[in-house]
Amino acid sequence: MEQKYYHMTIAGCERDLPLCPLSEDLMIAGFVIFGDPELTTACAKELLEKIPEYDYMITAESKGIPLICEMARLQGNKRYVLARKGAKLYMQDVVKVQVNSITTDHVQTLCLGRDEREQIQGKRTLIVDDVISTGESLAALETLVETVGGQIVGKFTVLAEGEAADRTDITFLEYLPLFNSDGTPQ
Repeated sequence: MEQKYYHMTIAGCERDLPLCPLSEDLMIAGFVIFGDPELTTACAKELLEKIPEYDYMITAESKGIPLICEMARLQGNKRYVLARKGAKLYMQDVVKVQVNSITTDHVQTLCLGRDEREQIQGKRTLIVDDVISTGESLAALETLVETVGGQIVGKFTVLAEGEAADRTDITFLEYLPLFNSDGTPQ
């Protein structure tokens, strides 16, 4: 089967996103920011124009990493927190939350160790992600931040996919439709 693409402009950058089947009648566009510094910087700049005052940003491993890193760099190398997909040897007193993302074929666990918890405890925290679809990853990040005593002051993403664009609690740069099996937007 020939690969189909969805052409869109994101933060002033034109990109062709590959369409990936989720089921017999549903496809999503694959948004991969890895390896694309032009897009990463453009998205980071546009998101930073929309953010409120904050102390820390947090994202989930792994697709949000280049975005949050660039946002932190553009803000004068501010530190950020990364929710890991599993406890690492250096992490102590780990807090875990399970998440079932549509782009992963199994339940994942997001973790924060004591050091990360202490950084955001009582602090104004921004949640940053590359794409919000079902909101499962976002909900897991919200639970982590709230569990460790952080104050969520905003939820920001590059793309809001499908019904996520109807949410009033997120800020996003562009709408990304879901697709029928023939590649047409729903």
